[in-house]
Amino acid sequence: MIDIMLIDSHIHFDDPRFDQDRDEVYQRAKQAGVIAMIMPAITAASWPKTKQCADQYKNVFPAYGLHPYFIDQHKPEHLDQLKDWIKKEQPVAVGECGLDYFLPDLDQEKQKTFFESQLEMAKEFDLPIIIHARRAVEDVINLIKKSGHQKGMIHSYNGSLQQAKQLIDLGYYLSFGGAVTYARAKKLRTLIKDLPLDSLLIETDAPDQPSIDHKGQRNEPRFITEVLDTIVELRPENRETVLHVIMQNTIKLFSIENII
Repeated sequence: MIDIMLIDSHIHFDDPRFDQDRDEVYQRAKQAGVIAMIMPAITAASWPKTKQCADQYKNVFPAYGLHPYFIDQHKPEHLDQLKDWIKKEQPVAVGECGLDYFLPDLDQEKQKTFFESQLEMAKEFDLPIIIHARRAVEDVINLIKKSGHQKGMIHSYNGSLQQAKQLIDLGYYLSFGGAVTYARAKKLRTLIKDLPLDSLLIETDAPDQPSIDHKGQRNEPRFITEVLDTIVELRPENRETVLHVIMQNTIKLFSIENII
């Protein structure tokens, strides 16, 4: 009997690394208490597969976007296609999108152009946005402010406490995954302790970013329980409160009240 219900707020369930055993991964997640997953797409070419996975698996909710990591693949016409795709498919969010300054070869100005357009789309369709911000949190904050959009999440958050507070004030949630399970992640663990519980989401980012117990392995949605366990250890609230509030945060952001 499962005694918890969890939502993975960020998982690439359509990733080819799940192609051989996706059904089994899904069943293992359900057995671990994962009752829903948010699945963001990353390129225009990936949208059909994202839709296929969402159609096939109950409570796997799609989002559609253009990820900054693949900026060289994105074309201006993909933004028009994205708008049409959102109109037709009515996803739970726009994304994954954002800015990635970690890799020096990615055109930062082009990234900003695509991110701004997706912020505008999220605002137009009144949808939350799923943001990737790597070494780029300050510019992400500035572009959010410029857009006036006030609903979304920063996935795998790794900015400062001051930046986190700015994002929360702008209406954004901060999501944490397997990285918090590593004892050396002192900055992240301090953030978990200091941030208000009603600003937190949890995720796996599977098949990437496994927790410490699965280092070097393919990540799976069932391992989100290990992220939860770490956050419970770091927080003053009891396990039931942490679980309930994080669940309600996720349900509220993505408007998926009908899953329970």
